[in-house]
Amino acid sequence: MSPENKIVRSTLLAPVFIPAIAVTFLLIIGTISNPEMAGEAFSATLSYVTRSFGWFYMLAVAIFLVFIVSISFTKWGQIKLGPDHAEPQYSFPAWFAMLFSAGYGIALLFFGVAEPVLHYAEPPYGSAQTVDSARQAMQIAFFHWGFHIWAIYGLVGLVLAYFAFRHGLPLSMRSALYPIIGERIHGPIGHAVDVFAILGTLFGIATTLGLSVAQINAGLNYLWPAIPISINVQITAIAVITAFATISVVAGLDKGVKRLSLVNMVLAVGLMLFVFLVGPTIIILETFLQNTGSYLNNIIERTFNLQAYSRSDWIGNWTLFIFGWTIAWAPFVGLFIAKISRGRTIRQFVFGVMFVPTIFTFLWFSIFGNTALHLIMVEGYTSLITDVQTDHAIALFKLYELLPLTPIISFLTIILIVTFFVTSSDSGSLVIDSLASGGATKTPAWQRLFWAVIEGVVAATLLLAGGLNALQTMTIVSALPFAIIMLLSAIGMWRALIIEGHRETSLKAYMQSAQRVTASLWKKRLAGLVEFPTKEEVDRFIATTVMQAMHKLQLELKKQDWPTEVSFDEESGRAYLEVLKPDQLDFLYEIRSRAYPLPSFAYPEMDRDDEGDEHYYRAEVFLSRGGQSYDIYGYDEQEVIRDILDQLEKYLHFLHISPASLPWNMAEHDEMLTQNDPEEPPK
Repeated sequence: MSPENKIVRSTLLAPVFIPAIAVTFLLIIGTISNPEMAGEAFSATLSYVTRSFGWFYMLAVAIFLVFIVSISFTKWGQIKLGPDHAEPQYSFPAWFAMLFSAGYGIALLFFGVAEPVLHYAEPPYGSAQTVDSARQAMQIAFFHWGFHIWAIYGLVGLVLAYFAFRHGLPLSMRSALYPIIGERIHGPIGHAVDVFAILGTLFGIATTLGLSVAQINAGLNYLWPAIPISINVQITAIAVITAFATISVVAGLDKGVKRLSLVNMVLAVGLMLFVFLVGPTIIILETFLQNTGSYLNNIIERTFNLQAYSRSDWIGNWTLFIFGWTIAWAPFVGLFIAKISRGRTIRQFVFGVMFVPTIFTFLWFSIFGNTALHLIMVEGYTSLITDVQTDHAIALFKLYELLPLTPIISFLTIILIVTFFVTSSDSGSLVIDSLASGGATKTPAWQRLFWAVIEGVVAATLLLAGGLNALQTMTIVSALPFAIIMLLSAIGMWRALIIEGHRETSLKAYMQSAQRVTASLWKKRLAGLVEFPTKEEVDRFIATTVMQAMHKLQLELKKQDWPTEVSFDEESGRAYLEVLKPDQLDFLYEIRSRAYPLPSFAYPEMDRDDEGDEHYYRAEVFLSRGGQSYDIYGYDEQEVIRDILDQLEKYLHFLHISPASLPWNMAEHDEMLTQNDPEEPPK
């Protein structure tokens, strides 16, 4: 392919891209044409959703938390997100920095001071501006930004990483439903799932960008009063910073997002340490321990608290908004976390994604929130309450005003907000582009640039239509269908994990059968260990040898009145054989061309691409329960037929011993095996 074609080629999947972009443009055009009416519609929608579906959001988030923690403590926690020999791609510090920056870095900067102060001034229960309201304010902040948030992100990331790296499915939300709907994930249902994921991600990122530019505007106004706080300034900020984001987008994941994420972590930790040292250090440590204990003690009650007996807007404006915002972000953050988590075990993944960021978050709120409350309650700076209530975005800068080195710290904070902004836009563009391309991991730069611009346009449009209220509405509404998808994906992963043990059984059986090959095949086995075939070689093997073997087996199966279909997908390099007997049997055997980075010992004299673009390919076996992690490239027709029959036989045995299986005539199956391979009796 010529360089010109590489630049203009597209990986976009039309059934996903067209509906997603159509809905987005309709929203943009409708909002710009009549912002006032759009704002009223957003307000009415927000009220209806929080009133009618608040219970569903809270229940769903509770299920996500219980599911992901439970999985990590079972024997399944040892399963790797990838082949058993896979190693993590990134070091733990780099991994944590990237998932933290993508997760909610901007949220901590925006709410770290504002939320505790606002809850202290107007608590959902009890008297305001008391010791009890201060304690309650910190516990609410811990609840809103603790385990529940990362359980949402973690569930999506875990499901995607498991099915993509363990079973070779596309790195896309549709893959989560594979155990439930099978190959139909490649049809309209799968397309619809990815469309919802794209829309949720777009609106979730738009909310974040809207909050961040409001805070940037407040910071600039604080440092330079000549810059007013206005929508025009905020939209200008979106345009300027989106332009910076496009540079990072072109740089790619390793050079762009990774480096910016590390910068974010250094700045965030630096600011946190500064406030910790100049603030009430002992009070911060004491309240951190006490509030963490209270959080753990009351987590169940708060999880199911909907204020059912004291109706108010508080639950919708705070808990449901934050949870809805997180669910809307889940496709983006989850897919991004999945991309950077290949090679980790499920237990490592859950610990890293849930516990480490949560502890960091508790420290952040303890340092910034308790410092603000200490200044109000002990040192008498009650004006901070009024300032925060007037403008949430200025809360952090008003806190700095009461600390030393105010101009320097405020300027560094603005830089941090900008880098978080750029990282979110950059990561979001990579993820949305992957979703719109059917899970493609490498896409043209112009596509990522397109999505980065669209994110900025949506954020600016929602700001015009009512600011935070409009952002809240689109976040919570877009999260509703995706919450349902997440519940289905949890069911799908649970089903896949139940039969994960059969994967090991299959591998052992395969290795045992491989040991029975005659001595004349040892050269072929050696070649398979040291040769690294190209995509063209593997595709040709699948199109010829594999397809010929499948067709021969198809003829024999049909003689036994077993309906069998054989298909070949040339574009994706997939050949599959299906045996379908209604209400009795649904067996799928597939050979798929899969790419792997060339190992370091392969062709050491060859120049290696920094991005790891050099690959070799394997003809791997996939069954309805997922990938089997072995390669049949180099088999002849008889060996391919034998492997298909081995897998079919194990599948029939599984049906026979499964409590849920239907009665099965094993004698008929034994007869078929004997006719096809008279030299080896049925097992």
